[in-house]
Amino acid sequence: MINEVIKKNGITYGAMIGIASALITATIYAVDLNLFTAWWMGLIGLAISLTLSIVLLSKTKKDLKGIYTFKEAFTTYFIAAVIGILISTLFNILLFNVIDPGAKDTLNELIIKYTAGMMQKFGSPASVINETIAKMKETNPYSTVELLKGSVFAIVISSIFGLIFAAFFKSKTTQE
Repeated sequence: MINEVIKKNGITYGAMIGIASALITATIYAVDLNLFTAWWMGLIGLAISLTLSIVLLSKTKKDLKGIYTFKEAFTTYFIAAVIGILISTLFNILLFNVIDPGAKDTLNELIIKYTAGMMQKFGSPASVINETIAKMKETNPYSTVELLKGSVFAIVISSIFGLIFAAFFKSKTTQE
């Protein structure tokens, strides 16, 4: 059975993370689709998510009066991460597949151009660049299937962060 504090905080902060992610995506969409290829925008999103996660774990540890096992810390983080990822993914599916399906095609072209430019900067051979572009044209990262695949990958990566955070936020043992 999951502690009610852990469940409540995980759900609350998960919703906050998901809503923040959706707001960032909506803002980028409204301002300029080219921002989706800006590496620093990804860092901003990651920083917001990690900050909310640290606040979540600190608050939950405080709510539990400092007695916070590794499992409880990981569970708190995992609940929040999964809820945040699911909200973000649902928003992206709605935006790019229901509200404005044309935007996903535009974004795919922008990503292909960005990737080709980066590969040229790093001196990749033309044959490798052409092969990569051909493969990228076969799929669209903003299709429903690809967004769902991405959410699974995001949950796995988040779990790794969760293990690190849980190790850091767990209560220190008093045994020597």
